[in-house]
Amino acid sequence: MAIEAGPESRRQPDSARRARGVRGRLEAERDRWFLWIPVLYGCGVGAYFSLGNEPGLGVAVAPALAAVTLWAVFRRGTMTVVGVAALLAVTLGFAAAKLRTDWVAAAVLSRPINLAEIRGWVELVEPRPARGQRLTIRVASIRGLAPEALPYRIRVRMQATMEGVAPGDPVRIRASLSPPALPALPGGYDFARAAFFQRLGGVGYALTRAEREDALGPAPLMLRLEARITAVRQAISGRVRAGLDGERGGIADALITGERGGISAATNQAYRDSGLFHILSISGLHMTIMAGAVFLAVRFLLALVPAIALRYPVKKWAAGSATVAAFGYLLISGASFATVRAWVMISIMFLAVLLDRPAIALRNIAVSALLILAVLPESLLDIGFQMSFAAVVALVAAFEALSARRQLTPDRLPPGGLVRGLLFFGAIVLTTLIASIAVAPFGAYHFHTSQQYAIIANLIAIPICNILVMPAALATLVLMPIGLEMVGLWVMGIGIDVMSWCAYRVAALPGAVARMPAIPTMAFLLMVAGGLWVCIWRRRWRLLGFGLIAGGVGLAPGLQRPDVLVGHEGSVLAARMPDGRLGAVAARGGDFELGRWLEHDGDGRTAKDVTGRTAGFRCDTAGCTVSVKGTLVALVKHPSALADDCARAGLLVLTMPRPASCVPQGPAIDLFDLRDNGTHAIYVQDAGIRIVSVAEVRGDRPWTRRSARRAGLVSALAANVARTSRLGMFAPPYDLSDLDRRNRPEIEDDEDGR
Repeated sequence: MAIEAGPESRRQPDSARRARGVRGRLEAERDRWFLWIPVLYGCGVGAYFSLGNEPGLGVAVAPALAAVTLWAVFRRGTMTVVGVAALLAVTLGFAAAKLRTDWVAAAVLSRPINLAEIRGWVELVEPRPARGQRLTIRVASIRGLAPEALPYRIRVRMQATMEGVAPGDPVRIRASLSPPALPALPGGYDFARAAFFQRLGGVGYALTRAEREDALGPAPLMLRLEARITAVRQAISGRVRAGLDGERGGIADALITGERGGISAATNQAYRDSGLFHILSISGLHMTIMAGAVFLAVRFLLALVPAIALRYPVKKWAAGSATVAAFGYLLISGASFATVRAWVMISIMFLAVLLDRPAIALRNIAVSALLILAVLPESLLDIGFQMSFAAVVALVAAFEALSARRQLTPDRLPPGGLVRGLLFFGAIVLTTLIASIAVAPFGAYHFHTSQQYAIIANLIAIPICNILVMPAALATLVLMPIGLEMVGLWVMGIGIDVMSWCAYRVAALPGAVARMPAIPTMAFLLMVAGGLWVCIWRRRWRLLGFGLIAGGVGLAPGLQRPDVLVGHEGSVLAARMPDGRLGAVAARGGDFELGRWLEHDGDGRTAKDVTGRTAGFRCDTAGCTVSVKGTLVALVKHPSALADDCARAGLLVLTMPRPASCVPQGPAIDLFDLRDNGTHAIYVQDAGIRIVSVAEVRGDRPWTRRSARRAGLVSALAANVARTSRLGMFAPPYDLSDLDRRNRPEIEDDEDGR
């Protein structure tokens, strides 16, 4: 007679069984729970930055305090512990981001200043080939600005290279300054936000040479210490450039000191298009090679002495030596965000060696990410942070998976130098493939490009970098105190020539760069979440992550592209033509924004290509008109076109304030709207015209300072009413547009380093 299940079991609902199954899976992977803490912490940071309005300090901190209380009370039960821990991590991330924002808050210029007399101390001198130098100055005073409106630091571009200006020097300089620029389109890269967390309150270009201002007295203590480190960096840079001429010296300098000003735009683009740009920016690859070379060299030398090797933990001594060397490399390389990330990660790995723990483990990566986000929450928005951790997590997860199957143990490797050599190059192909797949969503989301032949380029260049260039760079630093750095530089030069040859050759191949239109944020987040799910869990339910990735890929083409884009002060207007591509009319200074719009569109044409063909536009000296989906769009440049265009345009764009007499039949965007709210994206739909501006997407946050900025712009505009012509046309001050045009390279420089 069969025994039936008890009534308790029969009556158990499906939801309870599913909950028990989830609980069982979580219990089975308890050792992986910690890996989700930095992910959830980052979700809290991301939630803070996604807000449209700045929360108060109490509002930001209260949820974290509540979560701490819950954690202290509820410590039993798998699901309860997981839920409370997740809530705690998210709320702590949110609170940390708010505290960091309040900590770094400093004054930002609210309006352009055409002739600013600046006094301060030089923090950084950066060479810019064919464009002079760029000075970062810690501000002591700016004539005409009250102390509470004084930026903490500003950055100005010099028209020529100046000798004798060094970090720590007190200087006086006249310059044209403007606030950090707005994004080029809604949702685009926000240079002003990045500048806010650098406490950079203004950018501009110098009108005079920097003169020494001894009356300011000595620089602040920390700045003096930084100046000494910078002086060492500059001395090393000078020796490197003296030893290697031309662009080889510039690349060698970038690999040793992190200064990329000696690399031409063409070479930067070749490395970028070939998938080798990561070599030019000091990051995990360089830090690992440098510190790893020290670790292996010290361990090898100590192993040669049996009396030491048999009595003392030489592996730990080597790890300690490599940690010190990594910190020294951090200092001389400029301590950029990417280098700091790499140093934290490599230091934690060597710490694991000192504690007899596995060095290569996802737990170490999680600790590194958590430390960086706890100290610098804004790093989450940094593209370098996202891409470097995506690549490292994918590589370490693959390493752990192969190790678990005993595929990487020495006894499993076949004998013979040839076979091992083939395996070495096979490992390069595999790691490049894994890293390329891991960072592909980030490249698509942020840069809208994909390097199709990156595997070929890395297969050639990475062994050269690993075996030749970076060890030679270490030898250069070791030999430099005794004047023999040319030995290492000569070897570096050979390796750099091969890498550059590879970069140019691969970049010139047909189809080397695939361009794609921007993808929705939700699609990007689904792909990232799916990748993390696959990499962090071990059991079969990790395969669910591929479903999330597939969902993100499916949503990727779904982003609606603007039908019309109107740029800064109406200097450029782009409209979508019947073939689906943008056509545009642009005045001076509009090429930068138009170039960013084309990138966002996945369009490989340059701004000159687009503005050179204005089919579809009808233009004269008073303005332009174009039809988009049956709606007439009018760009008014002169009051003589107002009467006609106000009456018939479905969308009116004015490069002047709209007079009260002009009542258009559709939406109107005038000069005040454009200066106050930045680029406008317009969507022509059956239900009507929808307009989204940069200011609307950015919200009212400390780095947007909408109220202060609006007041500054209104003041600047009111001051120019006297320049109104006899025809009643508003005459915008030439210097404002010129400032914006000449400061656009500041944004490009920052994007290169993202």
